[in-house]
Amino acid sequence: MAQQTVLILDFGGQYKELIARRVRECNVYSVVKPGDRITVEQILEIGPIGIILTGGPNSVYEDGSPRCDKNIFKLGIPILGICYGVQLLAWSCGGTVAPCLVSEYGKTAMRVDTGSNLFKGLNAAQIGLMSHTDQIVKLPEGFRSVACTDNCPNAAIENKANRLYGMQFHPEVESTSRGTDMIHNFLYRVCGAEGDYDLHNLQEQLIRDIRDQVGDKHVLLALSGGVDSSVCAALLSRAIPGQLHCVFVDHGLMRKNEGDDVEAAFSGRDLHFIRVNAGERFLAALRGITDPEQKRKIIGAEFVKVFEEETEKLPDNVAFLAQGTIYPDVIESGGSKAATIKSHHNVGGLPDYVDFKEIIEPLRQLFKDEVRALGSELGLPENIVWRQPFPGPGLGIRVLGELTKEKLDLLRDADAIFREELHLAGLDREINQYFAVLTNMRSVGVMGDGRTYDYTIALRGVVTSDFMTAEWARIPYDVLDKVSRRIVNEVKHVNRIVYDITSKPPATIEWE
Repeated sequence: MAQQTVLILDFGGQYKELIARRVRECNVYSVVKPGDRITVEQILEIGPIGIILTGGPNSVYEDGSPRCDKNIFKLGIPILGICYGVQLLAWSCGGTVAPCLVSEYGKTAMRVDTGSNLFKGLNAAQIGLMSHTDQIVKLPEGFRSVACTDNCPNAAIENKANRLYGMQFHPEVESTSRGTDMIHNFLYRVCGAEGDYDLHNLQEQLIRDIRDQVGDKHVLLALSGGVDSSVCAALLSRAIPGQLHCVFVDHGLMRKNEGDDVEAAFSGRDLHFIRVNAGERFLAALRGITDPEQKRKIIGAEFVKVFEEETEKLPDNVAFLAQGTIYPDVIESGGSKAATIKSHHNVGGLPDYVDFKEIIEPLRQLFKDEVRALGSELGLPENIVWRQPFPGPGLGIRVLGELTKEKLDLLRDADAIFREELHLAGLDREINQYFAVLTNMRSVGVMGDGRTYDYTIALRGVVTSDFMTAEWARIPYDVLDKVSRRIVNEVKHVNRIVYDITSKPPATIEWE
């Protein structure tokens, strides 16, 4: 997609995607590959202007730890090692790594050498996020220390002549306040980046690629209304006007007015929009079901049936199936002997066999923030571009217990109030996911002079960078108070509101 590329070699680090995103934020294209399985020949074929080695949970001196070919360090390509990556760099070049006398975790004060290319333009006093039990105790020949903490004399190292650099801390995380500047310095001062990766050029390249792949054939997309499938639809309609067929299955488990919002967002585009209102059909299939896993399976199976019925009505020239797969769905993980690759279908439950000439996934090289930015460039409305993450089974797993239309409508109203108030408070971009849950618990309450025995609504809000772990969101009390009063006053059969203050782990983000 761009002339210049930075290669991220993954050794099992949880922040590999974040590193790649930070590089792209600096207008340099990045790709992630498993560091313990890539060959020198494959690296040369990619032709990166720089290589970044990620962190990982292992000790580099132990047998079985993920390692790369040592010849990588002799290619003359600039390299930046992060956490485990810097230990691997030092160990591979003849240095010594050993357990720390004092391990470091969390934000840590450090002194950096502002004469180093990594830290030019920064103050000598910096804060870096540390997370390590090993450290470099002997530097390889030709290296010097360019940062230190009270307990880590080699918090950053460099071999300027060979353009080899490393940081024991994590510059990619927000807790390292000037971390992005450090990455920027490596990209531009060491790798000679030109900053040729930008959204406008990306859109033009994607459109050219789609036209080359599709030609005059037609494309089918299962449109969920989520960010990924919506941006995929907008991009395809721009690239191949009149050749896209979008099937939007409204299973009756969506949020308030969401089906209408999705239809309105695509009403003015040059595509064939097919809305299937199947709410009653899904509810009938779910009648009497309370187990969440059964709900998921039934919803997925019913979706497949509806989708297949609609595809049979399409013209014969529909040869491609489009999916809104994005980069985190397809990144191959490193740091283990066996490959771990996520499989992904934009619409959960699509069968393994696909009776189409080919799959087209135009967003498969983009991160979520890039997908949102592309959606804005393509003119999608804000409520679609910034749509909250929504599970495939929809409200089917946010209504605990058996599903009824009355319960779904009740939850829709409560959830809409919660989302509206967070938007009015300016919190909707700060909290990564937030929603309401209708519990199957009823309790005694008092309204007016009468006794009530009604439902409890649980509110959930989390802050996360990767959704693998999450902290509960500290929503101000006055906002929660307003949400609570509005729901109880405006939504019938609700007399109690609770706020979920459990992080992930031990809880999951969704309740079912």
